[in-house]
Amino acid sequence: MANLIDLTPNTRKHRHPEKQSRPDTPLLRKPDWIRVKAPTSKGYAETREIVKSNGLVTVCEEAGCPNIGECWDKKHATMMILGEICTRACSFCNVSTGKPLTPGKVDEDEPRRVADAVAEMGLQHVVITSVDRDDLVDGGAMHFVNTIEAIRRTSPGTTIEILTPDFLRKDGWENRVIDARPDVFNHNLETVPRLYLSIRPGARYFHSLRLLQKVKDRDPQQFTKSGLMVGLGETKEEVMQVMDDMRSAGVDFLTIGQYLQPTRKHAAIDRYVSPEEFKAYEEIARAKGFLMVSASPLTRSSHHAGEDFARLRAARDAQLAAATA
Repeated sequence: MANLIDLTPNTRKHRHPEKQSRPDTPLLRKPDWIRVKAPTSKGYAETREIVKSNGLVTVCEEAGCPNIGECWDKKHATMMILGEICTRACSFCNVSTGKPLTPGKVDEDEPRRVADAVAEMGLQHVVITSVDRDDLVDGGAMHFVNTIEAIRRTSPGTTIEILTPDFLRKDGWENRVIDARPDVFNHNLETVPRLYLSIRPGARYFHSLRLLQKVKDRDPQQFTKSGLMVGLGETKEEVMQVMDDMRSAGVDFLTIGQYLQPTRKHAAIDRYVSPEEFKAYEEIARAKGFLMVSASPLTRSSHHAGEDFARLRAARDAQLAAATA
């Protein structure tokens, strides 16, 4: 039986109890390029039923992703393992956090259920992410390993992308995840170093950067990926510096998307970045040597992940062919 956490109104009044004493932040009116239609398709309903029947959690729902209708219509769902309560309290994130509820025990049957759902959906490419689990000795590393192995047993042809926490102060447990050899190892830097204290206070910019570097040092053939949100008050020059830092760490694939404010208790949007500015960021990033770049207002780490993985692999093949020509 799954160790499901009861999130009914009687037991949890707020998804973010640690934020309730904060003053409300202003809300900016969304421009036309941000607006999306409510999900109503048959494919969306079918994906929702598969997720529900397997007792799974998805970051698509928990983080309030604007692309859920499009992705679930194609049966592309990003599984979120290790429960639905995060031990961090990042000011940008809509995933449930902190006290009075604790994350609870790790559900040892979850990897099997994730693998069953992947097989039922017939996924060619799957993205697995998780909450932060600072309460666990390994930060959840072995649960990632077990999930990767379970998917490979039931769907050996499926490529696997993981979006991991930072494994801060976990004494090398991240090496076990790297050695499980996912096809893509993604860890998002999220924002520029100057904003970490207010946006990602539980994380450390250079630790996250070193995690990505470690993946490449340990397994040079493993694709690495990282993402940034813009619209939080960063400057163009700061974004370009993060691009340089990522390339120094060997990151292959960069995603850049617009920060969308979940509630008035979360970090305020500084501005909506125009589609033209995203296009300029994409051109700059490609010039800096990334194999793949996805930059648009609605870009998210897992959006079009399968199609992007095919392009990523093709880009590397073309690069290798050019080098040996």
